[in-house]
Amino acid sequence: MRKLILYIASSLDGYIAKPNDDLSFLNLVQKEGEDYGYNDFVGTVDTVIIGRKTYEWVIGQGYDFPHADKESYIITRQERPKEGNLTFYTGSLKQLVTDLKKKAGKNIFCDGGSEIVHLLLKEKLIDELILSVIPILVGDGTPLFKTGRPEQLLELKESKSFESGLVQLHYHMKG
Repeated sequence: MRKLILYIASSLDGYIAKPNDDLSFLNLVQKEGEDYGYNDFVGTVDTVIIGRKTYEWVIGQGYDFPHADKESYIITRQERPKEGNLTFYTGSLKQLVTDLKKKAGKNIFCDGGSEIVHLLLKEKLIDELILSVIPILVGDGTPLFKTGRPEQLLELKESKSFESGLVQLHYHMKG
């Protein structure tokens, strides 16, 4: 069965963005030729789930959607027509993930944001978590983990540290 994997970066104090959706702290670990395993990871997935706000932030920065070559679901409340491989999904997130996991294919990548992560954790739909911790305490912003979700045990599969100070933790979600 396919797995849903959250692959995301946060500050050491657990924020995925500073106030006003500022991601500049991610630049602290930018290093020529180092992608922290991202390209290898993306090769293991053929489906992407992303929240509308995160999707619109990427597009608003002047970038093309980086996963346009994959079956992608933008989770939204607003009906929009399909655009190529992009489906603007307004139904049950739990049903979508359950259906996707049953289909043949590679793994499913959750690319954020915090609202989608929260909903997936509440329903215990995430199978693995790959968290890149940036060596900074930003103090405020958008937290990766919101309150009001069930407790979940994790099993460490692997940890890596990099010269930049980034530490990457790869967990399997237990029960």
